[in-house]
Amino acid sequence: MTTIYLLRHGALAGDNRDRFIGQTNLALAAEGLAQAQTTALALRGHGIAAVHCSDLTRSQQTAQAIGDALGLTASAHAELREVSLGEWEGLLRREVATRWATEFAARGRDIDTYRPPGGESFGDCLARAWPLWKSIIVTDAEAVAIVGHAGVNRLLLCRLLGMPVQNMFRLGQDYGCINVIELDRKSTRVRLINGRGANLSDS
Repeated sequence: MTTIYLLRHGALAGDNRDRFIGQTNLALAAEGLAQAQTTALALRGHGIAAVHCSDLTRSQQTAQAIGDALGLTASAHAELREVSLGEWEGLLRREVATRWATEFAARGRDIDTYRPPGGESFGDCLARAWPLWKSIIVTDAEAVAIVGHAGVNRLLLCRLLGMPVQNMFRLGQDYGCINVIELDRKSTRVRLINGRGANLSDS
């Protein structure tokens, strides 16, 4: 059996509440760096043999903290980036809802396939992330860590749980959270969603 620790990066620098961040390349705040360190310490002793992450700075910073604690070098992948929001990136949600009222409403009705102007749909995001997921899990390692983002993590979990993408926001993905997935030749079991390091002993 292989255990996958699917993680979200730590908290971001700046005031990003109610903004569309997407692939905007932001760094971690001091709080986020502390979250990464806490997660790294929690993962020690769990047999992790490889660390993978998105190539966005916030994911790489989190992965580096984990890699440093485990004596590993993280591998960065563009396929694990957060969903691209195109012209909406960096804007407040209420600003988008006003300037692109028709498009904003259309996305709400069709969260799976609607593409914001210049961006990608959540279906597009899953289509690029899933093949990488499948390649990562072909391993004899006891455990692997993957540092993603709220959106891409939810999409991967939806696929693993057999949930429609339209239900993705029913899954919590807080900054610095840990999801635990167990894989063997016959089955996949999601043991923990949106947990913390303290939950690993109970997962």
